[in-house]
Amino acid sequence: MSDKGVDMKFMIQFSYTPQAWAGMMKNPTDRVAAARSVIEPLGGRLESMYFTFGERDGFVIFDAPDSEAAAAGAVAVSSSGAFRSVQTTQLIEPDQLGGVLGKAGGLVGGYRTPGT
Repeated sequence: MSDKGVDMKFMIQFSYTPQAWAGMMKNPTDRVAAARSVIEPLGGRLESMYFTFGERDGFVIFDAPDSEAAAAGAVAVSSSGAFRSVQTTQLIEPDQLGGVLGKAGGLVGGYRTPGT
């Protein structure tokens, strides 16, 4: 899959620091607008944002023009110091899976484990 010319879909999962939570409790702000302020200047589009219970505090689904733009956004967010973890994952659309599986099938038997 080329990452030039076609928007790619990504997910960023995040967990805030205790200090970030404390700051948001004192001064609640629009976190969707904050996410858009990072994604849109990179040529991307915010699809959705959710907060969660559990290991992660939330996630953002967004489109970006390429993996460099997505990585730049993740680095910018991580550098803020507001997060204890940020994980970026490229998402594969269901209609893309056939192509992925076809390419993988052409490689079966060609890979050798180390030491063999």
